[in-house]
This record gives sequence, C-alpha cells and structure tokens, in this order.
Amino acid sequence: MPRHYRKSTSTDKRSLASAIEINYKEQEDFVSSVFLGLKVCFSLLAIVSLLKIGYSSKVRLTRLREIKNSYLYEKSRFDGLSSRFDDLISLEGEQRFMKDQDQMISRDIIRVIWR
Repeated sequence: MPRHYRKSTSTDKRSLASAIEINYKEQEDFVSSVFLGLKVCFSLLAIVSLLKIGYSSKVRLTRLREIKNSYLYEKSRFDGLSSRFDDLISLEGEQRFMKDQDQMISRDIIRVIWR
C-alpha cells in the first residue's frame, strides 16, 4: 500500500470520527432540549392545576361557610320556636300564650276568651 493511501485513510478515519462525535453531540443537545421542553410543559401544567385546585377549594370553603351560617341561624330559630312550643304545652302554657297575644291585638278591639 502506498503511503499516500494510508494518510488518506487515517485522515478519513479522523474526519469520520469527528463527524460522528459532532453528530452525537448534536443529538444529545436535541434530546436534552426536548426533555427540557417537556419538563417546562409539565411544570406549567402542575402550576395551573394547583391554581385551579386552590381556587375551587376557596369557593368550596366559602360555600360551606355560608351553609354553616345558614344552618346555625335556622337552628337558633328552631330552638326558639321549640322552646315556645314547649312553653305552650306546659302547665298554664295557654295563659302565657294568651298574654303573648295581647301584644298582637290592638286595645280598642273587644276580646272574647272562652274558658
């Protein structure tokens, strides 16, 4: 084999190796950039999901607070009415009921109470 042929093959091998190495680095850079893009997308998705969950939790807590306040109001009304009803049924409750009714009947109207 001539010397000239040997130099060209060794040069070809070196250039081929450097070309393969450059191609490999380009592929690595491309894959790294694709994975970086995926990480950014998933991070944005996670942040948006957390914001949505936070907002819906806030809305739920507000609604639950409103329901609780409404329940407590109705419970206090029920307790008041229940105690008035118990007073009505108790001993001399009818007389107390009639005394409560005095406030509702104006003074110039004649009342008839049957006993």
